[in-house]
Amino acid sequence: MSQSPDEPLEGEESQDLTRNKVTTRRLGLMKERGQRIACLTAYDQVMARLLDKAGIDLILVGDSVSTVVQGLDTTVTVTMEHMVYHASLVRRGVQRALVVGDLPFMSYQVNSDEALRNAGRMVKEAGVEAVKLEGGESVCGTVQRIVAAGIPVMGHLGLMPQSIHKYGTYQVRARGEDEAQELRKDAKRLEEAGAFSIVLEKVPSDLAREVSDSVSVPVIGIGAGEGCDGQILVTHDMLGICTRFSPRFVRRYASMADDMVEAFEHYLGDVRSGEFPTEDESY
Repeated sequence: MSQSPDEPLEGEESQDLTRNKVTTRRLGLMKERGQRIACLTAYDQVMARLLDKAGIDLILVGDSVSTVVQGLDTTVTVTMEHMVYHASLVRRGVQRALVVGDLPFMSYQVNSDEALRNAGRMVKEAGVEAVKLEGGESVCGTVQRIVAAGIPVMGHLGLMPQSIHKYGTYQVRARGEDEAQELRKDAKRLEEAGAFSIVLEKVPSDLAREVSDSVSVPVIGIGAGEGCDGQILVTHDMLGICTRFSPRFVRRYASMADDMVEAFEHYLGDVRSGEFPTEDESY
């Protein structure tokens, strides 16, 4: 029987958990208790504050900032300076959720020294509580190095957007048995390296469930079915603000782009007609 997210977990004080800080340990306990983990992305203080107020467990400052905010087609051009800046904005808006910052392309692939230095920047300069990086066996030494320094690491397998030029497509990964077996092994290797959680992006749902059951750390799915321990979406996608892409796995919980354009047009009309501002809205 699963436990309510609002009940205290072992070792936690008996109080309203909507005010309790989410930690990597708590996420692990949530997996043990069968509690699903809700994750979304943010890139600024306003959105982060609203997500935190809603009770979202984990907020990812994703390198998806490139497509959502910067208007680019891939994530590969995002820099450490971009990520530190946006993560610092997000951190100002959060009290309860765990804040995780993406390490951007080429910030951790060169060597473990540079990876550790950049992970440290995300913690010291931006204030995140964990970092995320893409890859399996090839990054496990780096994961161990960062974790040994006291910085929690979230892994990322399946479709890895930083490798889009290698794939040449955003199609589902690990449909074939060879790639599926590699993903299974990589998930175990990341767990052994000390990753506190693993994101699975765009992999078959049966495989995602199998991987989730095979590792002790929480597995967070995006386009990986309901068998994962939690789910993550890009907030601007699920709100219907960004509509350039319409992946099958995105459920739109609002159509805010239409509402926003309508509000802007209403404002435009009021300004043009002289109906705004009124005497009550003037000094």
